[in-house]
Amino acid sequence: MAVLRVVLDQAGDVVDPDQADAARSLVRGLADTAPHRCTVEAIVPGGDTAGLEIAGADSVHRLALGRRELRAAWQLGVVAGVGGGIIHAPSLFAPLVKHDRANDYDQTVATVWDLRAWTDPEQVGRGSAAWQRGMLKRAVKHADAIVVPTHEMAARLAEHGGFGDRIRVIPGAAAEGFGIPLDAAERRAALGAPDRYVVATGTAATLGPVFAAAVALEADAFVLDAQDGSAAAIAQIAQERGMDAPRVHVRGALDAADRAALLSGAVALAATDPAPVWPWRAVEALVLGVPVIAVDAGVHRDVLADGGALVGADGFDEALEDAAGDGARRLSVLASDRSRSYSWRSSAERVWALHAEL
Repeated sequence: MAVLRVVLDQAGDVVDPDQADAARSLVRGLADTAPHRCTVEAIVPGGDTAGLEIAGADSVHRLALGRRELRAAWQLGVVAGVGGGIIHAPSLFAPLVKHDRANDYDQTVATVWDLRAWTDPEQVGRGSAAWQRGMLKRAVKHADAIVVPTHEMAARLAEHGGFGDRIRVIPGAAAEGFGIPLDAAERRAALGAPDRYVVATGTAATLGPVFAAAVALEADAFVLDAQDGSAAAIAQIAQERGMDAPRVHVRGALDAADRAALLSGAVALAATDPAPVWPWRAVEALVLGVPVIAVDAGVHRDVLADGGALVGADGFDEALEDAAGDGARRLSVLASDRSRSYSWRSSAERVWALHAEL
């Protein structure tokens, strides 16, 4: 019997809700697609995970150290108590040490969702960027494979060097059960959403064209996943593009139900950042059939294909006008069709195949 051991570093202490949801959704997908006589075990930190049950996991291996202590220890290669076997980490939080795949059948696979620690470190913070770079160095030495969600990110990672043929592409998906809540209208009202608005993602440096386009549409703009401390800079850019302050709504992380409610009522989602990172909000918008307009960049080309509109920085005006008018139904249908390309069941099947290959 084979046991696939999945690292759930955020089982208790959630620091990145998207990656935490992805890891849990993957575990459920792995359980649903497990080959005969194969089981799934969750590896979780100690501390506040005592008594925690993981949906889809046949067993739970609880470590002695809490997440913060593990983060430091694993960066140094101290992984006592983890054990061997077939280990899959849905992030870079992985026990990356020397092991014997040929004789002991030990495997370790890590995952990278975001390459901004190398391309745009100021967006992720100095400490986080340093930790991610350090863990990738360990992955170069010790990972049997490294998973990325898009071909563009695979090409970028290959430029880093050292991985050879160990890079694999396995896309993500929206969190299991993501959908429009029954109280969507009430949630939108609580968030201050008017009848017509655009939802946008990006940084102050990239959002300007969307604000200008929203002004032309006489629509408000909601900015999701804004970085801490960025509200003033975003508001200034909006003002420079002619958008009055009350019509700019800058939000940090919203829970899944609020995101779904807000996205479902939007004219479109405008993804303005070309950074090499899995576009969580764009994929959620596809699931809801919301028109997606994204700046033409490698990751967006990979993920959206013909499921959305790819534009240059000066193309948001025309694209949003189309999404708000004659093109609304067409773009909605394209988005829904493209969303079928992404499911955690499909991703889980590829994970099982990867470890079988190894």
